[in-house]
Amino acid sequence: MAQNLLRPLTSFRGINSLAGSMRAYSVMYTAHCTATGGRDGRAKCDDDPAHLDVKLVRPKEMGGTGGDGTNPEELFAAGYSGCFLGAMGLAAKNLHKTLPKTTTVTASVSIGKHGNGNLGLKVDLTAKLPGATQADADAIVKAAHQICPYSHATRNNVDVKLKATT
Repeated sequence: MAQNLLRPLTSFRGINSLAGSMRAYSVMYTAHCTATGGRDGRAKCDDDPAHLDVKLVRPKEMGGTGGDGTNPEELFAAGYSGCFLGAMGLAAKNLHKTLPKTTTVTASVSIGKHGNGNLGLKVDLTAKLPGATQADADAIVKAAHQICPYSHATRNNVDVKLKATT
């Protein structure tokens, strides 16, 4: 049994299935970041010069000091909101609509426990499209959710609620 644990992960069926679906995948960009010290450590990306080098601080609500720094949920919220706004631009173009220049996306990322005790995430995305009609805002947000890589990554795994306002 211990020998099975030492085999490379690619030898397991689930990973092989994933690898097979990734063959047609064309990499456009890869970010390389390393975390040390867990929720009370540091995260730094490997680009030169480092564009991201942040102190990680456990939130008070999770038994930490809060203090000066960030946490994985804030980083996820920043990434998801930025990526989703980009997807909205593409969605608007595909729908032959105009995305207002003052459009914003706010992501609220919550961490909590499932009924089985495992930790999980919940995301609320609120897109504000000033000057758009509600119908256009709804259509753009719905289409963006089908385009956004973060939405693909969370689909059927994380509860994501969408809201479009004008």
